[in-house]
Amino acid sequence: MHGLARRIEEASLNAWPALHQVLLDGWLLRFSRGFTRRANSVTPVYPALRPASAKVRYCENLYAQQRLRTYFRLTTIADPEPLDVLLAGRGYQRRDPALVLHVPLHARAFDAVPGFAPAPLGGFLATYGELSGMTPGDADATGGDVGAAKELHAIVLKSIRADTVFGIVTENGVAVACGMAVIEQDLAGLFDIVTHPAYRRRGHGAALVRSLLTHAAAKGASRGYLQVLADNAPARALYQRLGFSVLYEYWYRAAVRGSSSAADPRDA
Repeated sequence: MHGLARRIEEASLNAWPALHQVLLDGWLLRFSRGFTRRANSVTPVYPALRPASAKVRYCENLYAQQRLRTYFRLTTIADPEPLDVLLAGRGYQRRDPALVLHVPLHARAFDAVPGFAPAPLGGFLATYGELSGMTPGDADATGGDVGAAKELHAIVLKSIRADTVFGIVTENGVAVACGMAVIEQDLAGLFDIVTHPAYRRRGHGAALVRSLLTHAAAKGASRGYLQVLADNAPARALYQRLGFSVLYEYWYRAAVRGSSSAADPRDA
């Protein structure tokens, strides 16, 4: 499973591209003007050759130049303990532990359901903005500017190079859930999965996931994956019912507040 986990980790980084990135001795530094943690953090991807301590200071300087707080995204794919201990000793706080789940896509394992329809990027962005309830408080990374956050969201999604399916689920003509599947060869990653709070526990989330995976399988994907916060019990239960299982874990280490002028990014 180690090889599969590494492939999915690489695919997930490709599926949510950063505006700029730097490769530093096996570490990938990603910069996107503060929009989402995963696009503005350091992810160790390959075994390193140089000591970590000097590299950490270099990373901190680069993020400070961008007026961003320094985040490290650590995974269980490789032994994260030495770097995790180093960061903890520097005062970095452990944040948002998450699980990466996967599911095989056998023939006819899922079916698109009534109410689901693929959507163009513009329609998806508008629907996502409505369903996610973006407010100034959610746009801390852009100084509370919701318009700037939406603009960065559009830039990130337009930067995806893999085949992408955007989908919306409606009930009586009202959009109630939306999400996207990014297909890289045989892998399909699900992102931006959201259901309007007033329409939850009605099966719309399951319908959305099943439909996205159906469309991904039609495009050649044989395995789906997604990321979910470890403490999101309802979502984990939903994905378990759909056949997903845990492949690996990740979490963030956040520099102590005051080391940069940026507030926490919105997304995990």
